[in-house]
Amino acid sequence: MKNVLGRLIGLGLLVFICAACETTKKGEFEVLYVANSGSNDVSAFSIDPDTGALSAVSGSPFAAGSNPQAVAVDPSFKFAYVANAGSNNISAFTVDQATGELTAIAGSPYATGGYPVSIAIEPAGEFAYVANYLSGTISAFTIDQATGALTAISGSPFAAGSFPRSVVVHPTGQFAYVANSYAGYISAFTIDQATGALTAMGSSPFPTEAIPVSIAIDPTGVFAYLGNDETRNVYAFTIDTATGVLTPMAGSPFGADNVPVSIAIDPEGKFAYVANWYAGNVSAFAIDADTGALTAVTGSPFAAGEYPISVAVDPSGLFAYVVNYGSDDVSAFTINAYTGALTAVGGSPFAVGDEPRSVAVIRFAQ
Repeated sequence: MKNVLGRLIGLGLLVFICAACETTKKGEFEVLYVANSGSNDVSAFSIDPDTGALSAVSGSPFAAGSNPQAVAVDPSFKFAYVANAGSNNISAFTVDQATGELTAIAGSPYATGGYPVSIAIEPAGEFAYVANYLSGTISAFTIDQATGALTAISGSPFAAGSFPRSVVVHPTGQFAYVANSYAGYISAFTIDQATGALTAMGSSPFPTEAIPVSIAIDPTGVFAYLGNDETRNVYAFTIDTATGVLTPMAGSPFGADNVPVSIAIDPEGKFAYVANWYAGNVSAFAIDADTGALTAVTGSPFAAGEYPISVAVDPSGLFAYVVNYGSDDVSAFTINAYTGALTAVGGSPFAVGDEPRSVAVIRFAQ
């Protein structure tokens, strides 16, 4: 059994950045993946470490299943997983750490519940969790550390409330949280550190407002932020790091723009970025280190493409990327390290496949 310290070390592999790190180190490079629901594939790009511009990886796009909704990469950056809502399964790939190219894993795809839409991998890279929107469950898997193959955990799938839209794992690997859209609450679970099995918290579910669709947790594991469909705000919670219990944050909700659907937090936990679906822009906030409260960054919101649906910050904290479902592209921005303000990267937006849904950014050491 791994202890909590071991899982925090796993988190360190995922974040791969310290407060003093401001640029990608020599011998490292970053890759961005986009799941395209309309073209049933994954676009892959290398990131220019100086400008943030994107260049297609050789062989991109890579075939996935039907209607891929989400893409996630394990903390070692050896394996990538894609949730295919149309075919009710997960496509699994090995990642070429020299190029970012994807190769299907033997035995892939792996069956899930009905209409999988979100994937979360716990920080040590041992377990993967998939939110099944139509069946109201979470499929849980162990990850073979050598091959990346998935094996269903005993008891999986686990009941997760109505219409689970997003699943995230706490930085310690002890808790999992699920946004239940149309139900108006968050389902919370403790994770068995030996088996990966989920057990509902006694105080779960935690009520929200409107239609919760996405959750983000800051790197310290103390604050959680929730995007609500059909609202113009972000709900925020403090997390009891001993029990995982959520408590509404003072001042919450915080104003965003029309239909905030995705939230990303920079690796240092200083800034939060929110993709606003109908508004076609990104709200940027500074995060109070003590309270977690959000304050709008000067100049926010920043224009993106048509129907932005997913946002990610690269591991260096230098760049932000926004997937635009309506315009089939990715808006790329540089991040001001002091203010959090966004500036469009030259050449942005960058074309991807049809109806992109999700974005993930990783860093390799060479």
